[in-house]
Amino acid sequence: MQIPFLSLKDVTDKYSSEIHQAVSRVIDSGWYLQGKENETFEANYSKYIGTKYTVGCANGLDALIWILRGYIELGVMKEGDEVIVPANTYIASILAITENNLVPVLVEPSLETLQIDDSLIESKITKKTKAIMIVHLYGQCAYTEKIAELCKKYNLKLIEDNAQSHGCLYKGRKTGSLGDAAGHSFYPGKNLGALGDAGAVTTNDKELAKAVRSLANYGSAKKYVFQYQGRNSRLDEIQAAILDVKLKHLDEDVKLRQNVARRYIEGIKNPKVKLPNVPDFSAHAFHVFPVMCENRDEFQKYLEGNGIGTNIHYPIPPHQQECYTEWNNISLPITERIHAEELSLPMSPCLTDEQVNWVIQCVNEWE
Repeated sequence: MQIPFLSLKDVTDKYSSEIHQAVSRVIDSGWYLQGKENETFEANYSKYIGTKYTVGCANGLDALIWILRGYIELGVMKEGDEVIVPANTYIASILAITENNLVPVLVEPSLETLQIDDSLIESKITKKTKAIMIVHLYGQCAYTEKIAELCKKYNLKLIEDNAQSHGCLYKGRKTGSLGDAAGHSFYPGKNLGALGDAGAVTTNDKELAKAVRSLANYGSAKKYVFQYQGRNSRLDEIQAAILDVKLKHLDEDVKLRQNVARRYIEGIKNPKVKLPNVPDFSAHAFHVFPVMCENRDEFQKYLEGNGIGTNIHYPIPPHQQECYTEWNNISLPITERIHAEELSLPMSPCLTDEQVNWVIQCVNEWE
C-alpha cells in the first residue's frame, strides 16, 4: 500500500467541479485583479475568522511582513525594536521580522505542547520589545491568557502567525482573531490552500488594514498616488475565487483531520513514539500530525519502506540556518531536540480508514 504524506490532487478533486466553475467565472468576467472575487472572499473570510477586516495579499510571508511594516508606518514600531517569537517556528515568521529591520527575540517552546513557552516570555521583554508573535505551529493553538496578559501589561502588540491553523478554535473563537493582527498563508498544502501562492491579513484595526492594503499595492490607496514605498503583493482573482470555494468546506475538512488524529492517538501504542498532547481537539486543526522519536531518521526510512510518506517539520532550526550566522553558536536545547526528533505522519481530509489503519499498524510494529 502506498500512502502519500499529502496528495494535493485528492484534496482538490473533492471540490473539482466547484473550482472549475469558479475559475471559469473569473476567466469569463475579464477582470483578473482587485475585483469582486477578492471582495467576496475577504468578506467571507472576515466573517469566518471573526474580524472586521481581511486584506488579501500574495502569500503568507508577505502577510506577516505587511503587518510589521504597517505598524512601523503608523508609528507603533521603529527599526531596531524587538519582536518575541518562538525559536522553533518555520523561518518565515523570523524573515518577516528581519525584513523590517526589527530584532527577533527567540523564545524556547514547551516540549509538551511544542508551542512557545509562555513561562519564559516575560524575562525576554525589554524596553525595545513592541510585539509578541505567536505561531500556531502544526495547527495547534499557541494562544494563552498569560500571553494576552503580558501584552496588556507591557503594551505590546499580539501578532498571530496563522499559516498552519485555519479552522482552529480557542474557547469558540477562531485563531486569527485572538490578537491585534494575524498573517495567513494559503499555500496549496495548508488546511485552506489555494492552487498557487496566496495570503491574507486579518485584523480589527482599521488603520492597520488600510496601511496593509496600500503597502501591498505599491504603497497606493488611490491610483497613481503613493503614500508609502510599497510592493506588488496582491491576491489575484482566480486564487480568491478558489479560496472562497474551499472556505465553504474548511470546517468539514478540519473535522476529518481531527478524526484521523483521534484515531492515531487512540491506536498508536508504541512507547518509542511520542504523540501530540491534545487536551482539546477543537484547539488543534492538524495541519500536520507531528510525533517525536529519538531515532527519527531510521523511523522515517522504516515507514517509507512500508509505503508511508512522511515529512520533517523542520530538519534545521532557524538559529542554525546559514542566513542567520549570528545565531549559529547559541544554544536552544529544546528547539534543537524538537528539530532532531520531529516526524510528521500522513495527514489529510482524504485519508481512508484502510490507510489510517496501515499507518497505525506499521508504527506499532516498529522496533
